[in-house]
Amino acid sequence: MSVLVAFEAAARHCSFTKAADELSLTQSAVSRQVQALEALLGVDLFNREGRRIELTAAGALYQHELSAALGRIRSATLQTIAFSSGGGTLHLAVLPTFGSKWLLPRMNDFYTRHSDIVVHIHSRIMHADLASAAGDMNAIIVAGSGPWPGFISHKLLTEKLVVVASPAALPEYRAMTPADLAASHSLLNVVSRPNAWSDWFERHALDHRMMRSGPGFELTAHLIQAVVAGIGIGLVPRILVQDEIRAGTLVTLFEPMESGRGYYLAYASRYQNLPSLMAFSEWLQSLPFPDN
Repeated sequence: MSVLVAFEAAARHCSFTKAADELSLTQSAVSRQVQALEALLGVDLFNREGRRIELTAAGALYQHELSAALGRIRSATLQTIAFSSGGGTLHLAVLPTFGSKWLLPRMNDFYTRHSDIVVHIHSRIMHADLASAAGDMNAIIVAGSGPWPGFISHKLLTEKLVVVASPAALPEYRAMTPADLAASHSLLNVVSRPNAWSDWFERHALDHRMMRSGPGFELTAHLIQAVVAGIGIGLVPRILVQDEIRAGTLVTLFEPMESGRGYYLAYASRYQNLPSLMAFSEWLQSLPFPDN
């Protein structure tokens, strides 16, 4: 481990001297450790020109992989130490729009209650299975139907989709029927929900041939902005447009439709006793989720 740490520091600084200062070693000690690693691998990791050093192609690749591995070791060590204090860190994957529009505005309350915990939030667009989406995260907030083998999950709310429009772009919205909407307006969609409008048409017994598909968006946040701008009509989770509805920049048309999915906090069973996750899970489940 000592030679790996010495190499990683030298590679990051491109300097044996700066690496030595960071590691509280002498410059010659760092140089010897790097040379020992090169001898062990049988590969030159640095080009040396006088006192200057520069990573070789092999060295750059090795640094990239090694830095990530050492980072995981550091994180695992800190999490293990945190068991004695109840604090620590949490790596949380979350749907981008849910994270920015619902979770982040409430995180100050969590930090007020748990000042010794740091939550690192990672945005994930989840097209694949939960294990792939979660990756090396400690927990994930996902929209789905569960259950997921190997994961513990807590349902936060049932997802309801609502048709939204800009009142400025659609002043006649109060008198509209589902058939009016289908016949004359561009319907925007999120690429991860290719069947949302089809399900809505079926619910209202509308002919799918009437559907006027508009632009598609990878992020629900972008679709919401497009609806506000008057580009078309959206069908989105109501929990994600509550601010716009209260502000009057969006209006809802017709009754909400349950999507068959829910929002869940999920995590691999090996993390269930992680103090930071236990605190976050308790806090999240205590929040007053609306009947959306």
